[in-house]
Amino acid sequence: MLKFILWVSDYTVTPVGLVLKMSLSVPDAFKKIRERKDIPAIRFSNPELQKKIELSLKQQEAARILSEKINKGFSVSLLEGLTGSGKTEVYFEAVKEAIKRGHQVLVMVPEIMLTTQWIERFKDRFGCFPGLWHSDLSARRRRETWKGVLKGEVKVVVGARSSLFLPFSDLSLIVIDEEHDQSYKQEEGVIYQARDMAIVRAKIEGFPVILSSATPSLESVMNVRSGRYERVFLPERYKGAKMPSIKIIDMRKNSSEKISGERSWLSRDLSIGIKETISRGDQVLLFLNRRGYAPLKLCSFCGYRIQCSHCSAWLVEHKQEGRLMCHHCGYSIITPEVCPFCNKENSLVSCGPGVERLYEEVLKRYPEARTIMVTSDTLKSSAIAEEIVNKIISKEVDIIIGTQILAKGHHFPDLTLIGVVDADLGLEGGDMRASERTFQLIQQVSGRAGRSGKDSVTYLQSYQPENGVLEALVSGDIGSFLEAEASARRVLNMPPFGRLASLIISSSSKDTAYKTSQDLIKVCPPRSMGVEVLGPTTAPLSQLRGKYRFRFLVKSGRGIRLSSIIKEWLTKVDIPYTVRVQVDIDPYNFM
Repeated sequence: MLKFILWVSDYTVTPVGLVLKMSLSVPDAFKKIRERKDIPAIRFSNPELQKKIELSLKQQEAARILSEKINKGFSVSLLEGLTGSGKTEVYFEAVKEAIKRGHQVLVMVPEIMLTTQWIERFKDRFGCFPGLWHSDLSARRRRETWKGVLKGEVKVVVGARSSLFLPFSDLSLIVIDEEHDQSYKQEEGVIYQARDMAIVRAKIEGFPVILSSATPSLESVMNVRSGRYERVFLPERYKGAKMPSIKIIDMRKNSSEKISGERSWLSRDLSIGIKETISRGDQVLLFLNRRGYAPLKLCSFCGYRIQCSHCSAWLVEHKQEGRLMCHHCGYSIITPEVCPFCNKENSLVSCGPGVERLYEEVLKRYPEARTIMVTSDTLKSSAIAEEIVNKIISKEVDIIIGTQILAKGHHFPDLTLIGVVDADLGLEGGDMRASERTFQLIQQVSGRAGRSGKDSVTYLQSYQPENGVLEALVSGDIGSFLEAEASARRVLNMPPFGRLASLIISSSSKDTAYKTSQDLIKVCPPRSMGVEVLGPTTAPLSQLRGKYRFRFLVKSGRGIRLSSIIKEWLTKVDIPYTVRVQVDIDPYNFM
């Protein structure tokens, strides 16, 4: 464990004490929200009494391959399969094998608050609950789990990325569910990619890792092609259920009529589909990956846009709370009635839709439908999440409106229509993974439908239907899409074909931050060391939480020890105590 801590510290260019702290305790700043009281002891008495599950022949073969990895040393297996193909039941077999041998298992998930169905399936299969590790637990519960893991009494833990640093005494398997998910990247404090660090821990301790996903990351796909990982593939849905058909709606030609004199965000085709679906008793999911009511509030008279006082970002309107909020620092104000700049009354207008605005329209358009909105703002605890999921499963809901929090892991048997309201959202910007992320997100959302065998359809509303990402989703040609992504990155020597690091120089004084960045560029590593330093430049998010920010990007080939070069570089400049230098190896966030 100490070797792992030292490795993470060295690789992420982080003081070892900060990494050690993650392994010894959990910050007390976590919200203390009501925890479940009905969870029995998380120990396994007799693995032979575990419930037998009927698997298809392909699932049995996949389970055999993964189970045989236990006690055979380090390996990485990519368990890939369509949404609804039974990947969870397959890797449960490997979990079972590890438990039978008396070992411990860690299952990492991207969104612990929405694992209600997963936990119930685990209890049904193994006769008990797993240990839980996430910020929704009380300090007492975290303490008990931490000690139980250390003593070897807790055999299985399901947790968020921080669970990787628990002091397991006999860990023999790590499963990373939805391995492609961006949530595995920690962006604050110790900046690390939990998926990659899990593989490092497994290699140090000598046990297997299972990466599970219906839409694996390009990094994992390339590792399979190079022979570093083994691919285990499930080519069909469980019990022959069909994937939903995917259709693009060209919003340039298929707009809808106004509702109560206001613009509608639903096309004619999608509106008709919603009405037909709920009339036959099935459920609809409308997906829009944008929290709040509107992403921007501006004055129609003078053009003033209301911005955060601490960040270079617009305030997002949250109409239900009557406030404008910054999604970066949490700053908020009561929604003003007059323009703060020109004092014009009734001039402030909402620009663009968020899920609250979509919810408002659906209530007006389909007043007879039972509609629910699911976002990170409405899910305040695991108990609320469990209640909402149970309502959907028991058909107490007709139309579900939500963000990406609904995109993964759920099984809703009567969901047959999905409408992606803004399929173009996320396709643009300076993020090299924008296309890949959009493809994965829409594919995952689409996979929530048709899981019980009913015919289903996903509509993608788009103003650029000719985009290659959307065309790949419709055709189902995932291989060609990934090949095109790989080719584009290979040409630019970007990950996974090259290495990348980000340095953010920040200070409450803009001049001090700028001067430090200029001092750093004067002594930056030369190209002869195999690296290319880009910058400094003003960061896209030039101010965050009151700090002014400048950015460097450092590129290199795969064989370069980028962390060592950056550490040596930083020692050449006397950095003021008022300046923070944040190093992000393998960045996912380019803001």
